Amino acid sequence: MNQQIEKLYQIANKKDRFIIGLMSGTSLDGLDIALCKFRGQGLDTQVELVAFETVSYDPSFKQEIKAVFAKEVASLEKVCLLNPWVAKVHAKMIMQVLSKWGINTASVDLIASHGQTIYHAPARQHQQQKFGNATLQIGDGDHLALDTGIITISDFRQKHIAAGGEGAPLAVYGDYLIFSRKGEDRILLNIGGIANFTFLPGNLRAEEVFSTDVGPGNTLMDALTQKHFPGKYFDENASIARMGKCHPELLHELKQNPFFNLSFPKTTGPEVFNLAYLERAQQKTNTLHLSVEDCMATLNQLTADTIVEAMKKTIGNSSNPVIYSSGGGMHNPLLMEHIQSQLKGARFLTTTYLGINPDAKEAVLFATLANESICGGRVSFGNGREGIPSVTMGKISFPN
Repeated sequence: MNQQIEKLYQIANKKDRFIIGLMSGTSLDGLDIALCKFRGQGLDTQVELVAFETVSYDPSFKQEIKAVFAKEVASLEKVCLLNPWVAKVHAKMIMQVLSKWGINTASVDLIASHGQTIYHAPARQHQQQKFGNATLQIGDGDHLALDTGIITISDFRQKHIAAGGEGAPLAVYGDYLIFSRKGEDRILLNIGGIANFTFLPGNLRAEEVFSTDVGPGNTLMDALTQKHFPGKYFDENASIARMGKCHPELLHELKQNPFFNLSFPKTTGPEVFNLAYLERAQQKTNTLHLSVEDCMATLNQLTADTIVEAMKKTIGNSSNPVIYSSGGGMHNPLLMEHIQSQLKGARFLTTTYLGINPDAKEAVLFATLANESICGGRVSFGNGREGIPSVTMGKISFPN
């Protein structure tokens, strides 16, 4: 037997597994590195967040990714070069963090790498009949494995697409396995660049679990900040938005994108929601003169409204749920005020109350996918709604 396959077999049979989850989102702020301790699998999964850190990207790294990020036309040579380079940068970050934590690589069983999404193209978005759903993440798993010496699971989204999904959101799998609780309807709301949520019914019936993207989270607000305030990457504490006023006509026009009328579940990305999208809406409403502050206030309201509207459409008949927030958007106080004011019957908490740092949640969820890939079984979602295929995901890369 190949020694690496034998090692993988041994890992699968260990009582406790230590898995590093990696997440690099569309905000390009940094690499989330979460060291997790796992026991069990499926609905018996127990996870403990041992250590966590976000390693910030330097401006040059961001610039390289932005050269190909969410662009219909990009240099194929640049994409080819970035694929291994991103992995090697991530590997260095992992090794530095492990050294800082005083943890030897030999004690880490697996790395679960999301990679860096550079383009997301669901069929309902590209509308080219002969092609299906597609998405592309760079940051090659083989390079990560060789540079760290740790078996790496990566490229999770391709299996999801192959099985009939759109490649996102994948949070539903980890949410269901580690956050479901009998007797409590829960919503796991994640506000990253794109906002998404998972509904977990208190009856624990997998076929009632639901997950979808709902529209822009921070992506438009971040892009506007970076355009007008060099050196700033997001509207910290909503300080810009609070200085402005929401423009009703512009808000209405921003909500006219066909994406908002698509059936659930659905996925999207910065390919749709970007500054060009904002500019077109401003042109149609003759609001190009609007101040940055008023634009920011309007975008803040857009994110809140589309989150609330999607929740009401999909789980309106459930009992008042408990909403557990995560992602960068949960740190935007004005955004959370807007959401809470429209969902008065719900309780709002963060995933801290579930034992997981909300900033680490996405990285933990990918570590959970790796745990399932190696030692779990097929997670059955019964006859649930489309978009949640019952599959395990991830490609395996050995370090030699």
